[in-house]
Amino acid sequence: MMQGSRKAKGKREVAREEQPQPQHSPKGQAWFCTTGLPSDVVIEVGDMTFHLHKFPLMSKSKKIHDLIMNKESSLARHAGGGEEEGEDEGAGEIREEQVVLEADEEADAHRIRLPDFPGGAEAFELAAKFCYGVKLDLTPATAAPLRCAAERLGMSDDHAEDNLVSRADRFMSHTVLRNPRDAIRALKSCEDLLPLADDLGLVSRCVDAIAAKAAASTPTALFGWPINDAGAGDRTRHKKSAGAGATSTLFDDLAGLSLATFTRVIAAMRERGVGPEVLEGALIAYAKRSIPGLSRSDRHAGGGAAAAAVAPRSADGDQKALLETVIVNLPEETIKSSAHTGTAVGATTARVLFGLLRTANILQASEASRDMLERRVASRLPDAAVDDLLIPSYSYLVETLYDVDCVERIVRHFLEGRGGVEEVDEEGSEAETPGREASRRAMLAVGRLMDAYLGEIATDANLKTDKFCDLAWALPDGARVYDDGLYRAVDIYIKAHPALREEEKEKVSGVVDGRKLTLEACTHAAQNERLPLRTVVQVLFFEQLQLRRAIARTIVANEGGAAGQGEEEGDSDGGRTWRVTTRGNQMLRLDMDSMRNRVQELERECTTMRKAIQKIDRRGGGAAGDRGAAAPAAEGRWGSMVTKRFGCKFPAQVCQSQPRSVVARPRRARIEQSP
Repeated sequence: MMQGSRKAKGKREVAREEQPQPQHSPKGQAWFCTTGLPSDVVIEVGDMTFHLHKFPLMSKSKKIHDLIMNKESSLARHAGGGEEEGEDEGAGEIREEQVVLEADEEADAHRIRLPDFPGGAEAFELAAKFCYGVKLDLTPATAAPLRCAAERLGMSDDHAEDNLVSRADRFMSHTVLRNPRDAIRALKSCEDLLPLADDLGLVSRCVDAIAAKAAASTPTALFGWPINDAGAGDRTRHKKSAGAGATSTLFDDLAGLSLATFTRVIAAMRERGVGPEVLEGALIAYAKRSIPGLSRSDRHAGGGAAAAAVAPRSADGDQKALLETVIVNLPEETIKSSAHTGTAVGATTARVLFGLLRTANILQASEASRDMLERRVASRLPDAAVDDLLIPSYSYLVETLYDVDCVERIVRHFLEGRGGVEEVDEEGSEAETPGREASRRAMLAVGRLMDAYLGEIATDANLKTDKFCDLAWALPDGARVYDDGLYRAVDIYIKAHPALREEEKEKVSGVVDGRKLTLEACTHAAQNERLPLRTVVQVLFFEQLQLRRAIARTIVANEGGAAGQGEEEGDSDGGRTWRVTTRGNQMLRLDMDSMRNRVQELERECTTMRKAIQKIDRRGGGAAGDRGAAAPAAEGRWGSMVTKRFGCKFPAQVCQSQPRSVVARPRRARIEQSP
């Protein structure tokens, strides 16, 4: 069997059993065949010089056969003409020069240069070993370069039986194209072989194999793709590290392709009817690999170094084109979010989509691309987190810290995508369908998300009152079961903007529906000195209604329980318990009437104080300074009067209430003991 070795140029060939490492020289590297025979042909491929033998090469390669035969024919013709010229002159010195010239020409007679050889020196080395009968160890990464090299050298079956062209084609068909990961590796190697690889059909064959596998995959694995599908060259390594291979997916392999090749694969998948989950997953994986900073882990933990080592980042000038290509190829079909399916896939996708949107704003992508991406983000809004919505504002025309207008557009797209889904009727629960229930859960998730977002941006000093109210009113009433989160955002906004006028405070407080506040939130609002008077009165009124309903439910429950207990026991203890309960209920009714009277007194007091403030303003003569000083003083006097009315002092605090289930807690009254 033939063995090969490499040495520096100008050194004599030495036969060894082992293959030494190549030695560099100023002119490149040299490759010698250690068969024990001197080489009679020199082939230059790039910076590598191969010292080989012409007969093994000529028997397999038609191109090398033709080149050597043409060289020898040209040398023979030139040598014959030189002998005739020497005899005519008959000069000894000229004859000696002719001999030297013939020796130099003979030395260069079998020197062949192969510029722009497909696959470079590595592919030619494999082809040369095949000519010497060495068994080739083909891999998915070397199959395509070797096939292109065989085509350039003319190593077809027409020149020799079972030649390299047929060998490479069989390996591609029987091994590479049957496994999607091997097909992706072969497709990656074809990127350096264009346009020859495309002319030979290698690119289209790999693309079709990948798309066919994606279309035929079952939805049991992530996005319908097998996660642990090891290729022909990975079986041994996969057995050694089965657990580590679980994190490597086909999406990661696709992300290593160039943009043009990846776009071609996505187009083939779409033609074969691949589901939107697979298309979106592949596009997002490619964007995460090519564009830095899309996920919070890359931005905070610096985890992008490992990804950058696997696939190089795109240049800044190409990132805009890459981003717009990814956005355009995102599927238009509505994809179920994790709020519908109960999986964590939707949350990951939403985070990456918001990262794409943030990058699009930084790179100043086209308006059409950003609008398209905002619509995609809107379909994933129930899966988003508050940090995802905090998109910084990069425009000098916007005064706010975060891009509030972008979030408002996303919410509008979300509502448009729902197609006007009607709320569930409270009368008949039997009409509720699984789709309607999933839609309701998604709407409630968006409501909680927007309340938390309003609480985050409320501290922005440049956030206008109208913009805050527009965001609060953007969602319908059915998006919130309780308004505790919205009340918390309002409280933060009023505290962060102490210069608000009374009309602005009333407008901001008006976004809260007092009927949806829990008892804890109502109690806090009644003690909140920053809220306007009208809001406090409304909160107290609705708190009274809640207490009335809670007391009524308690009475009904106690009466029913006491009646049942009396029927079962029928003794004097049951009658005594019934009398105690009845008397306690009477005391609760008295407390409720007292609360109603206190609210009415407070309303009258508010009217009186408002008239007093107006009189003070009129006596001020229209001076702005006097009016500005009189209003706070009047409000302070009103606060002291309210304190006297209620008999307690309400400290200022920030609402910390969170959405929770309603728990009926009627106020306890003193219950007299039975005689």
